[in-house]
Amino acid sequence: MDTFKNYIKLMRPHHYIKNFLIFIPLIFSKNIFNIGLLSKVLIGFIAFSLLASMVYVINDIMDVEADRKHEKKKFRPIASGKISIKNAWILVFVLFVLSLCLNIYAKANIITWIIFYTYFVINILYSIKLKHIPIIDIVILAFGFLLRVLYGATIANIEVSNWLYLTILSVSFYMGLGKRRGEFVKLGSKGRKVLKYYNKSFLDSNMYMFLTLTIVFYSLWCLDFNSAINSYFNIIWTVPFLIVICMKYSLDIEGDSLGDPVDVVLSDKILLVLGIIYTAIMFLTIYF
Repeated sequence: MDTFKNYIKLMRPHHYIKNFLIFIPLIFSKNIFNIGLLSKVLIGFIAFSLLASMVYVINDIMDVEADRKHEKKKFRPIASGKISIKNAWILVFVLFVLSLCLNIYAKANIITWIIFYTYFVINILYSIKLKHIPIIDIVILAFGFLLRVLYGATIANIEVSNWLYLTILSVSFYMGLGKRRGEFVKLGSKGRKVLKYYNKSFLDSNMYMFLTLTIVFYSLWCLDFNSAINSYFNIIWTVPFLIVICMKYSLDIEGDSLGDPVDVVLSDKILLVLGIIYTAIMFLTIYF
């Protein structure tokens, strides 16, 4: 029987946590209290979240047979038969219309629309074929995080710092490689097809290369950003705090985890608290 709870589960709202990246340009431009811009970005956040849910539903429809053979994915609403494929496609249509209407209501510009549909197209291509191609699969995972930031910047017409752009890109690659590493170590041949092209040494070395770049780019962004704001607190002192957060994240993905960023953050209370403290420090530094 199709229930409301199963439809919500199919949409995977817990993954919306990634969409908070959309607010980064607004926050760092010191415009979070600008009601007009905040409203636009909030509507954009909802629109992008519905778009992401649509991608998840399409992915589950296309992978239904493979999911039914998977020890964990077989419990997903479509794979388990709790939601029919026909009704899943109806949900896709509803989500598409709603996301479209919200984007129109937010008066998204042409660049915002391009980013919006680029995310949709590359993720559909990812579900169909690209997730089986080594390197390309990780590039798309990383690109998805970056597109969220760029979407938030364009919908509010805010320029993103070059150093911030590089920081987001590097940490996205770090998390994408960490996800593949976790799957490779925990699932091996039982995991996704693309894992046969990887090895632990490659994933480890590249993962920590991007972690190093993340710290470097973030430090350079702090130096650049600190000169642009009037604050009693030097933002460069958040670098050691970020290093600790990255160390805790690395400890998690090298432990009993499949490496999915959302699962890692939500399953580790210490990491979650560290993230909240960091966010509070940054907010107070920028606005007070």
